[in-house]
Amino acid sequence: MNDSADRVVPAQPGAVDDDNEDARPLPDLPPLPADPRWRVEHLPFLTAFSVALMICAASVGFFAGGAPSAVGAAAGVAIVTVSFTMSTLVLAWADTVRPALLMPLGMLTYVVKYTLLGVILAFVVSSEWPGRFAMGWGIVAGVLGWTAVQIWWVARTSLSK
Repeated sequence: MNDSADRVVPAQPGAVDDDNEDARPLPDLPPLPADPRWRVEHLPFLTAFSVALMICAASVGFFAGGAPSAVGAAAGVAIVTVSFTMSTLVLAWADTVRPALLMPLGMLTYVVKYTLLGVILAFVVSSEWPGRFAMGWGIVAGVLGWTAVQIWWVARTSLSK
């Protein structure tokens, strides 16, 4: 008599074996620094860069289209600076409180900030304000500049360690 209850069924590829899941070794990860300020230590430098970029953008805007363009270009850089700083602070806070919050809070932050950016841009583009084109260029300059300086910062700190 052949009893099918006594047979051992081989595990299917990709199947999770709940009994042995806790026995798996954890990967060797480098320890995080004891001081949580490393998550935001780049912000003062990036803020200084953003202020300098804002002054440059306002100057270019002023010479290209007068005072409204100067305000628009500076406002575009300021929008990017506030947006990127907000993301950094939210993610740094989530990482110190509970790393599992990084993904949901990061996604919520991006949804909120891009919704606000869309509303701001929709309002500005639909207006007849003469600084709207300069604001768009200020946003482009802010994104490119902030991203480039952040890449430089990470590369510099990675090479020094």
